Amino acid sequence: MASGTAVKTRQAQRVVLLACAGAVTLAAWLWLLGRPAHHHASRWRSFASLVAMWQAMMVAMMTPAVLDWLFTFAALAKRAWSAAWFASGYFVVWLGYSILAALLQTAIGHDRLPARAGGAVLVATGLLYFTPFQRACLTHCRNPVTYFLARWHNGPRSGFGFGLTHGAYCVGCCWMLMLTGFAVGVMNILWMALLTLLICVEKLAPHGDRIGAVAAVAMTLWGVALLF
Repeated sequence: MASGTAVKTRQAQRVVLLACAGAVTLAAWLWLLGRPAHHHASRWRSFASLVAMWQAMMVAMMTPAVLDWLFTFAALAKRAWSAAWFASGYFVVWLGYSILAALLQTAIGHDRLPARAGGAVLVATGLLYFTPFQRACLTHCRNPVTYFLARWHNGPRSGFGFGLTHGAYCVGCCWMLMLTGFAVGVMNILWMALLTLLICVEKLAPHGDRIGAVAAVAMTLWGVALLF
């Protein structure tokens, strides 16, 4: 009986977390779809708006990929609401990245780089995938149970700390991938959707790392074509 109750509790937690994550992700996508396609990135007074745009992009694109971590954390903490601490730490790290990306976009002054510069970004992104640093970050992102069991301790602050740590690994895994938006247009919705799919497959699917490697090779070849 106790075992059956525990199973039902975990299922209820998953439903709650899935509903919350779905609502947040949908809101982010709808907000992005309602924004104009081009922005005057060189105007510093719009900096806060750029930061909000980048953070919305991170929420829209990364939330589906972090669901497995939220499920695992909630199951170990035995409270669905405690996953909010984990999520807040995670997105604080991505907020830092959004600020840096907005600074870069403001410095560039455009939403899209010239073809050759964009090609260089794509080549760098594809090659980065095969570095030990990138592989270590991806291995971490694909193994939430292993990470939590090795470092678990209770308390809401621990959830926030876990979120910060995982967020740092996630940024390490995806920071350059996000910058490929400058090669095709920062607000290119189709490209954002493709990257979201790639990130989810890479982190969640069986042999997702191999699929990611194929995508990295394709991205490198595309970048070389733009360069030459």
